[in-house]
Amino acid sequence: MARLMVSKKKEIRCILESIRSLLNVISLFHVWLYLLLGKHYEDHVLKFESYFTHDSRMLNLHNIIFHNDTACISQLRMNRYTFFKLCNMLRTIGKLKDTRHVTVEEITALFVHILAHYVKNRVIINRFMRSGETISRHFNKVLKGVIRLQSHLLKQPEAVTETSTDPKWKWFKNCLGALDGTYIRINVHKVDKLRYRTRKNDIATNVLGVCSQDMQFTFVLPGWEGSAADSWVLRDAVSRRYSLKVPRGFELKIGPLPDGGKEVITRMTADMATDKVFYTDSDGRDFLKRARVTEQTGHFQLMNQ
Repeated sequence: MARLMVSKKKEIRCILESIRSLLNVISLFHVWLYLLLGKHYEDHVLKFESYFTHDSRMLNLHNIIFHNDTACISQLRMNRYTFFKLCNMLRTIGKLKDTRHVTVEEITALFVHILAHYVKNRVIINRFMRSGETISRHFNKVLKGVIRLQSHLLKQPEAVTETSTDPKWKWFKNCLGALDGTYIRINVHKVDKLRYRTRKNDIATNVLGVCSQDMQFTFVLPGWEGSAADSWVLRDAVSRRYSLKVPRGFELKIGPLPDGGKEVITRMTADMATDKVFYTDSDGRDFLKRARVTEQTGHFQLMNQ
């Protein structure tokens, strides 16, 4: 009876070992089948999807650039002629080249679209069907190409001549153009937001632009914080290494007016009680305390304090 019990135990043990071996074989078969299906998916399904995405990108690019001038101006803020001229300059002067996966037209459209509509990387991912890393890399590549165009895009200033007949500019003899500042909204680190916050509570950079009489840029200085006064930006523009320069025969002066000089300011009226005292930062100077003096003759004068 004891021998019979031992033989049954051995038989049961052999059956369990056989079942365990069979389960191991089935598991290995499942792993092999999973790897085989994964290989098939990579070689066929993903390849087909990449072709489909490429066709979608080309169709999307065609709708933006090649369809008509109305769509191109709406998306890129320039017509097709201007856009292709910019692409040609980026190829010849900016040293940009087509690659296996992208063209100069696509990355230029991507770059201009971001600047024109102030959209983020996440929005462009869906708009141009590219990854965030690809968009960031090509944006910086086009930016470097545009910087190489500065000698061609920035015009040399020419003064208004004595014999000028232009109804708008003939009154400003020897004038080289006009300059002004503007705010461009940007994203900065949290610790820097206070410095870049403007009076309108926007996070922006203060950009100085100088243009000629026909609205062609002759100098651009970006990078200053939005909280910086215009006088600081102007001082930096004329004192830095690559500064704002004027042609020979002309002199650019920043500072107090000479004796007998006249100053043009913007006069605003308010109901605030200031006891005839106010501040200005005109003529490239820091904020100066001014006092309004009305003599008996009734003439309006401004006195520095």
